[in-house]
Amino acid sequence: MTPQEAILSVNEVGVRFVRTDGTPAEALRSVSFKVFPGEFVCILGRSGHGKTTLLNVVAGLLRVHRGEVRVMDRPVRGPGADRGVIFQQDAVFPWMRVEENVAFGLRVRRFSKRERLRIAREHLALVDLTSVGRAWPRELSGGMRARVAIASVFANDPPILLADEPFGSLDYVTRRQLQMVLHDLWRQTAKTVLFVTHDVDEALMLGTRVIVVKNGNIVEDRAINLPTPRTDDVIATPPGLALKHLLLRQIGLE
Repeated sequence: MTPQEAILSVNEVGVRFVRTDGTPAEALRSVSFKVFPGEFVCILGRSGHGKTTLLNVVAGLLRVHRGEVRVMDRPVRGPGADRGVIFQQDAVFPWMRVEENVAFGLRVRRFSKRERLRIAREHLALVDLTSVGRAWPRELSGGMRARVAIASVFANDPPILLADEPFGSLDYVTRRQLQMVLHDLWRQTAKTVLFVTHDVDEALMLGTRVIVVKNGNIVEDRAINLPTPRTDDVIATPPGLALKHLLLRQIGLE
């Protein structure tokens, strides 16, 4: 695959559901876009407008009623090892120690015990959790469990990483720290990332590109051409503020 070829293609995807009163509705309406290798694409939108539905379709967790999703030019029929997912609530198994959680995907893939523990410990070091490898998840803070979830996905080495507002429940300082952890890992590994958020500042801090979803439609698809590393001062520059206000208008907050 060359950098010019899409690693992910969403083609005319539509998703229907039935409301509690029995009436039909559309969560996604003929959504189409392409993602290229190494991009960090933020899917931005308000709650209830289709962004998590879109991520679940790409993850293979939700069926479409029309259209198709293709990953590396193969149709998505369900979950796969080519897509790692970080959920809103960290998917850390409470009955496994931290390093066993990080090594779980490698265990499923039948890596040797020695190799999976080596990879797990290597990735725990990348998220600054070397000292808690033998701890139980109940002994960790929410931010530390989020780091375990990040390490688990990167340790399994999927080409595409999907994240559904993974930092939304954390306090401001912890959220900013984890944004930088994720951004640094993305830069080191050149993964392709699809990251759902309702936070305009988070999208501007992390993304190379932002797609705005509103009422099940894509209403904006724009590159984020701001200098890196991103800081509040970068976002506060005239280009950063202009893009921020555009995005706020598109999601209906200005």
